[in-house]
Amino acid sequence: MLNPPEKTKQRARSLRREMSLPEVLLWNALRTRPNNLKFRRQHPIGPFVLDFYCLDRGLAVEVDGQSHDYGSRPEQDLERDKWLNRQGIAVLRIAARDVLTDLDAVVRAIVSAAARD
Repeated sequence: MLNPPEKTKQRARSLRREMSLPEVLLWNALRTRPNNLKFRRQHPIGPFVLDFYCLDRGLAVEVDGQSHDYGSRPEQDLERDKWLNRQGIAVLRIAARDVLTDLDAVVRAIVSAAARD
């Protein structure tokens, strides 16, 4: 079930054009391949689009803005993470404010998480 439906692929293409500022900043850092890790941005997988994905390490990096704290979003995120974990994908959630305030620390945390897998 890792192959995404066409609708999810189209959404991923759209999201690549509409990335938030924290996503753009993090992508600019990750595209330099820190610690020789290759990341994909707005990567479709199954029914979901991952903000960033390192295929070699099976690591998804999700940049969460404030909207992830309200309503049904926390429960939706938890179910999404469980689904991804069942597929062998670890999920690292990063607060958007952390990307904006200390990008270097965020990149170090991502590299560290990738090394654990």
